Amino acid sequence: MPTNVDATELCISSMHLMTNGSRADFDRVYAPGSINREAVDEPPDTRTAGPEGFFATAEWLRAAFSDLTFEVHDSVAAGDLVVLHVTMSGRHTGDFVTYKRDTDAIDAAMPATGKPFAITQTHWFRTQDGLITEHWANRDDLNMAKQAGWVPPTPAFLVRMAWAKRRANKRMS
Repeated sequence: MPTNVDATELCISSMHLMTNGSRADFDRVYAPGSINREAVDEPPDTRTAGPEGFFATAEWLRAAFSDLTFEVHDSVAAGDLVVLHVTMSGRHTGDFVTYKRDTDAIDAAMPATGKPFAITQTHWFRTQDGLITEHWANRDDLNMAKQAGWVPPTPAFLVRMAWAKRRANKRMS
């Protein structure tokens, strides 16, 4: 098992991979059976266990947000558990599509607003043998929605949401 310093560095590295890592990079950080507990309302391919699922999450985020970054403020490690306090920031430049919990059905699609955002999050990781085996997070989704211009929705934005959802459904067909 890696030391806490090594496990912390591994988890910090994983945050930065979300912004610009290649598929091969994800293979070096995530265990084959690793689980992303946050993928329940993400696209179906993100729910795949292992590096493939985590890379799909990165692609989903990159498609919706340009200039995406994760600034790590604090870390705590105990045994196989690492917790990171971060600020996720970027600009909403692509449709952000969420799915009904654990289904292929699209729940909502937020059309690009071009607005910047910066929100705090905590990310929790389990590690084993130098790889990440599990991830979950606490996010400030309401603050993100406010900063990105999703809430309160204007009538025009609601129409744009309907069109974005229609586009997303057509892509799924």
